[in-house]
Amino acid sequence: MKNKWLSFFSGKIQLEITGKGIERLLNECTRRSIPMFNVKKKKDAVFLYIPLSDVHAFRRVIRDFDCKCRFVRRKGFPFLVQKSKRNSGFTIGIAAFFIIMFLLSNMLWKIDITGANPETEHQIRQHLNQIGVKKGRLQFTMLTPEKIQQALTKRVENITWVGIELNGTALHMKVVEKNEPDKEKYIGPRHIVAKKGATISKMFVEKGEPLVTVNQHVEKGQMLVSGLIGSEEEKQKVGAKGKIYGETWYKSKVTVPLETSFDVFTGKVRTSHKLSFGSFSVPVWGFSFKKEEFSRPKTETEKHSLHLMNFTLPVAYEKEHTRESEQIKRVYSKKEAVLEGIEMGKRDIRKKIGSDGNIISEKVLHETSENGKVKLIILYQVIEDIVQTTPIVQETKE
Repeated sequence: MKNKWLSFFSGKIQLEITGKGIERLLNECTRRSIPMFNVKKKKDAVFLYIPLSDVHAFRRVIRDFDCKCRFVRRKGFPFLVQKSKRNSGFTIGIAAFFIIMFLLSNMLWKIDITGANPETEHQIRQHLNQIGVKKGRLQFTMLTPEKIQQALTKRVENITWVGIELNGTALHMKVVEKNEPDKEKYIGPRHIVAKKGATISKMFVEKGEPLVTVNQHVEKGQMLVSGLIGSEEEKQKVGAKGKIYGETWYKSKVTVPLETSFDVFTGKVRTSHKLSFGSFSVPVWGFSFKKEEFSRPKTETEKHSLHLMNFTLPVAYEKEHTRESEQIKRVYSKKEAVLEGIEMGKRDIRKKIGSDGNIISEKVLHETSENGKVKLIILYQVIEDIVQTTPIVQETKE
């Protein structure tokens, strides 16, 4: 017997059979493989369902029996289609209503930005508009929240982090801006000391008494600016403040392979569209493309949940980008490897000395080449801020 649930899509008909020899009729239908279900007997009549596709076969069988048959009820998708054709205006209206509600529920109607000052918020909204994130746009045609976050962090200079959450038809953004110099707060009495050994290259003291001069060599922990000012008899305590830069040295160990392989995109890309129901997906467009046509394909998938009003539907829209890539082998000469190693070391040193620091020279102390790699020990001469503060200890009188 066919699946009763699937019979809805093929259509089924309820019959009322009266007369003599009903049992023999049912047995004959069984022998001829005519499906029958929900068979019920009421007084002298038998009610049962048969599939729409077996109506003609049943008519041929009943001709040989002294029974009468009457169609009682019609159920299933084919009969719904017939009714909808007779009421096409109503059907089109219902379909248009759900389509419009579906589209409106999957559009972006609100962009909420918190944590940013008006100038930064204006810049963010401008960049959102440039990447196609704006009100009235279908959500599944926009970038995913992760990609929006990456784009904003890269393009807007004065933000350090942005959190993005898509909730229904609203996009909520929480922004953390870069730390700007705050208004000067009260600084307690303190000295300025050297955080490492260095030769003073330049200095600017706002508060306190300088104890060193330019070109003077200082040791780690040596006092550079005193927080005690005034005469010997009347010393006044202040919070020493200033910028002191010293010439220091950093040693860096770097290893550079002479041969390196990496993948690059050729520019060929194919996009396919799918509807996913949990772990099951149905191709909609672009599914004729085969990944075997590309050498070394790289696939990236964007998934957008679909909504109807405030409900998240158990179906999602997936956009799959497949890009062709090729493997490139980069070969350095020994001289080129040394230059690349110096640059690698510089990038590492810049992270340590900060944006105020500056690398003024470098010297390769040791160089070896083995197993296809060049190993370097490099000494960098830098200028960096060597300021470190220490509070003035309150002296107790005996």
